[in-house]
Amino acid sequence: MPKETDARVAAIAAEATEWRRDIHAHPELAFQEHRTSDLVAAKLESWGIEVTRGIAGTGLVGTLRGGRAAAGDGRGANSPRAIGLRADMDALPMQEITGLPYASQTPGKMHACGHDGHTSMLLGAAKYLAETKNFDGTVHFIFQPAEEDGGGGEVMVKEGLFDRFPCDAVFGIHNDSRTEAGTFVITRGTTNAAADSIDIVVKGMGGHAARPHTAIDPVVAAAHIIVAAQTVVSRHTDPLDSAVISLCTVHGGTARNVIPEEVTITGTVRTLLPETRDAVEEQLRNVITATATAHGTQVEIRYARGYPPVVNTDSAVERAQLAAAAMAGEARLVRERPPTMGGEDFAYMANTVPGCFIRLGQVDMSKENFATHHPRYNFNDAILPTGIAFWSSLVEQELAGE
Repeated sequence: MPKETDARVAAIAAEATEWRRDIHAHPELAFQEHRTSDLVAAKLESWGIEVTRGIAGTGLVGTLRGGRAAAGDGRGANSPRAIGLRADMDALPMQEITGLPYASQTPGKMHACGHDGHTSMLLGAAKYLAETKNFDGTVHFIFQPAEEDGGGGEVMVKEGLFDRFPCDAVFGIHNDSRTEAGTFVITRGTTNAAADSIDIVVKGMGGHAARPHTAIDPVVAAAHIIVAAQTVVSRHTDPLDSAVISLCTVHGGTARNVIPEEVTITGTVRTLLPETRDAVEEQLRNVITATATAHGTQVEIRYARGYPPVVNTDSAVERAQLAAAAMAGEARLVRERPPTMGGEDFAYMANTVPGCFIRLGQVDMSKENFATHHPRYNFNDAILPTGIAFWSSLVEQELAGE
């Protein structure tokens, strides 16, 4: 199995750093990853990897066969042993303030979650495996659009991803901006929360700011709704359970001396358990409606179920842990950690075939670090060889020759 210090891995990681920084400088939002998809497809094809494009729009799959699957000895392309490796490609709609030489060249768009690194890491593994082919079976490199918004993973599954590219198991990696660089976090059970969205439109009656008694102020009502919503977690949810309600945008009004007709609030709701998900939605609706009524306003609530929780399959976890321990050592493997409340549409893939979602630490302890979704976040290129070596080791382990 390759190590992150192997000369071949190190050479590919140096190339992957250039790919990553190029992708970083040209971020693309959900289902708009045309340039990134073109870049990925061109690289894969140049290494002799079969490419299928147009899955979920900008998504693509690279297929590489090794051993008997490549030789066509009767099992051929229908070899029953196959695994999928997934990376996401989209950026976020936010302004970058890193000041890096390769910072985003597109105002209002930024790779602030490390998808540029995930894509480059998987590309690096594809190149290594295409050169070595030290495995017997089929590996599908899945490059997914729209993880941040739009559920590209769900769209790929609905468009027949695993019917067209059967996999015994599927694996995904996300950088972890809370964990030291090079440390793997691979845990059983639920790893990521369900991610739902809520839009609240508070409707009052506009008027002059100097005569609030002649109006019905939706701004005041909205402020109370924002505060009251937090009691759903603090007073209506078991303290030993997990739930997050974050109301993140408030829009209303056009002038400092005009009470507006309405105010719109939007946010996200995160839960781990199905029963908690149901209870939080019901109680949140009740609290919002009652608070709006108490202030004489009307309210419209639009609540949408988003990504389900990511639940790792025990068998896939065991295999990923085995590969990580063999490649990086047991000291750099975390087997138990509470789930994160972040959402992930890898859930749709893991709900379809056995799956394992892996976190790879990226924190450089020698300098200031910024979490994902921060305008100064930057993927740590130092973990590219670790990721490339892990992906390659996992494939060689799971598709070992008989």
